[in-house]
Amino acid sequence: LHRKGFHVTFVNTEYNQRRLVRSRGPGAVAGLPGFRFATIPDGIPTSDADAPQDPPSLCYYTMTTCLPHLKNLLRDLNGAVGAPRVSCVVGDGVMSFCVDAAADLGVPCALFWTASACGFMGYRNFRFLLDEGLTPLKDEEQVKNGYLDTPVAQAHGMSKHMRLRDFSSFVRTTDRSDVLFNFLLHEVEQSDRATAIVLNTIDELEQTALDAMRAILPLPVYTIGPLNSLTEQLVSQEGDLAGIRSSLWREDQSCLKWLQGREPRSVVYVNYGSVTTMSKQELVEFAWGLANCGYDFLWIVRNDLVKGDAAVLPPEFLEATKGRCLLASWCEQEAVMHHEAVGAFLTHCGWNSMMEGLSAGVPMLC
Repeated sequence: LHRKGFHVTFVNTEYNQRRLVRSRGPGAVAGLPGFRFATIPDGIPTSDADAPQDPPSLCYYTMTTCLPHLKNLLRDLNGAVGAPRVSCVVGDGVMSFCVDAAADLGVPCALFWTASACGFMGYRNFRFLLDEGLTPLKDEEQVKNGYLDTPVAQAHGMSKHMRLRDFSSFVRTTDRSDVLFNFLLHEVEQSDRATAIVLNTIDELEQTALDAMRAILPLPVYTIGPLNSLTEQLVSQEGDLAGIRSSLWREDQSCLKWLQGREPRSVVYVNYGSVTTMSKQELVEFAWGLANCGYDFLWIVRNDLVKGDAAVLPPEFLEATKGRCLLASWCEQEAVMHHEAVGAFLTHCGWNSMMEGLSAGVPMLC
């Protein structure tokens, strides 16, 4: 948008802006002519402003508290000297309050869904699953007694071979009031009120889901992916815009150095994304699986990967993998996946990671 001549104000939550500054320094949010940063609070009450955020709380408070803060910010932007008035709002797909804020100004609002078109349609079928009585589950026993293999052939815009287990894990709740289930149900249904939907995907990859979206939504659906490839084509690595990055973790530059000199396609790259958490037992199980795979591996282990505990690996694992393993807290993922030494990507199936893996031509294990 900036390259096309638009004046851009990128709005972060105050929490994420602090993380961005910590990972990349104050210059990361200094902005450029025609490109500035602004913040609004996410509404989460906490005694530690930098503590890891609880996803259900984050979803609840952004949905219920962010609208007035965004309205105030938009009014301030319109009153700023030397900058054009706000003429359009692009909001995250799960921040439908942006539609209300844009309507307050009388400007259009496009919602950018960072999930796949298939993911969108999966959430869109939450109402159908409710109406059919397939969710919420009656009890925890249904998670393991075969109930999740129930066919859901009538799900709109999905494969006729869908089973209940193939939908987002949020449908496995036993609580009709589950925060995350209801948050996603609310947001996907509110998307009808936007001016347009934008997705980081391509028609050739998700034609069936996109056709279904376009059939049920009363608004245009635009595909602009893969965004990482688009950025490579449009943004010069030596230009001013190249300095604007969005990583919330400090990238460990030793990862690329470690890959140098290793045989082509010999390294397994492992990254579970920026939000996913696991138990300590699951971490150790993954560790020994990697140790026993026989390949060298680069494993990204975030400090907050283990929920409620430190991500500590057993000394025996470190000894068993000495010389063929590098552990890092974060890395420059696109550069790593384009490195000739990387032969496979073990991923949590986050859509950005999937698109980056496809763009790099790296086989993925999900």
